[in-house]
Amino acid sequence: MYVCGPTVYDYVHVGNMRPVVVFDTLRRFFEHVGYKVTYVSNYTDVDDRIIEKAVNTNKSEKEISEFYIKAFEESATKINALKPSFTPKATEHVASMIEFIKVLINKDAAYANDGEVFFRVGKVPTYGELSNVTQDELQIGARIDANPKKEHPHDFLLWKKTDVGIRWDSPWGEGRPGWHTECVVMINDIFGEPLIDIHGGGFDLKFPHHENEIAQARAYADKGLANYWLHNGFINLNNQKMAKSTGNIVTARDFIEQYGGTLLRLLLLSTHYRSPVNLSADIIENTNNEVERLKRTKQALVRHFALYPLVLKDDSLLTKFNEELADDLNTPNALSELYALVKDINILLRAPLKEPQKLAKLADAFDEMLNILGLDLGIKKLDKKDAELLKEYENARKNKDFARSDALREVLQKKGIF
Repeated sequence: MYVCGPTVYDYVHVGNMRPVVVFDTLRRFFEHVGYKVTYVSNYTDVDDRIIEKAVNTNKSEKEISEFYIKAFEESATKINALKPSFTPKATEHVASMIEFIKVLINKDAAYANDGEVFFRVGKVPTYGELSNVTQDELQIGARIDANPKKEHPHDFLLWKKTDVGIRWDSPWGEGRPGWHTECVVMINDIFGEPLIDIHGGGFDLKFPHHENEIAQARAYADKGLANYWLHNGFINLNNQKMAKSTGNIVTARDFIEQYGGTLLRLLLLSTHYRSPVNLSADIIENTNNEVERLKRTKQALVRHFALYPLVLKDDSLLTKFNEELADDLNTPNALSELYALVKDINILLRAPLKEPQKLAKLADAFDEMLNILGLDLGIKKLDKKDAELLKEYENARKNKDFARSDALREVLQKKGIF
């Protein structure tokens, strides 16, 4: 899997974390059912906005990009995302990009003009296959620059001539690669060919970015880049798309600091990945209630099995849950299965010794579901000392030594065990 990562010129907003959650969950599910997954997510570390910030702050582009890469990774860790197998940076693959562009020129799929190189969209008859946009329907607009250097307005930039900011030598003069070339070349470099199983990213990348990636792959190796394409929907704030360009944002860093990474992850999983999410106070409150319910259940199970250890598995309890995730990663329905399981667990916890084997099987399935969804509730098994303290409390309670049991309960509460 290859997932388009952030352009690292600022703190990412909550919307930028949605593909992180979506594709991390997809990866976890694939690994759960037995696939070996190579998961790649890149950093765009050369961009006009990075250069502008570097100039304005009297820093290098590398200093800017490395700072925001670190900030992004801290947020990704806090929402319990697994580290990708590879996290390539565009600047590390420029030499390959130059060679790639040379091949496209040799195949007459690209042309140089005054130090810049453009891709001939007309050379790819299938252009628009992903977004269902025909070449006849394309119009010069906000997403297509009217550039006199182009043979046709739909042609897009592969190599940009520039004398500002970071740049590299090339056969066409000093400059830097175009955005649409970066991902397809990194895919080719890392996977060894321009055809992978799954390519993902936000819905706004479908056209023109992903469409232009496919066009280059078609021209370069007559392959379509990916067998499957997945695009997550937007996150809206105040019923408008969250975007830095409009200032309508909440940074992931600030949101996680206020509400926690687990709440953000569960909130994003509660809506199907292709549908929009509208961030609101009600949704945050409802999600927080669900997180607290999951935590209470987990904590009760931890206490029970510290007193009465028993581990049993029953994979059939995961069947419906797995089926929902296998059906276009339907996380809302998978969460419904998790919540139904929690209800059954809480019923058994009222008399935990009545059906201990059933409770153990449900508890194992609960942990499996949480792990597949990447929901870290921050509740661990008790260590030996705390387990002994809990047993002492239970014995005092059973013996009606209320003074002792109250004192021990207070200690256990301070430790977060109650």
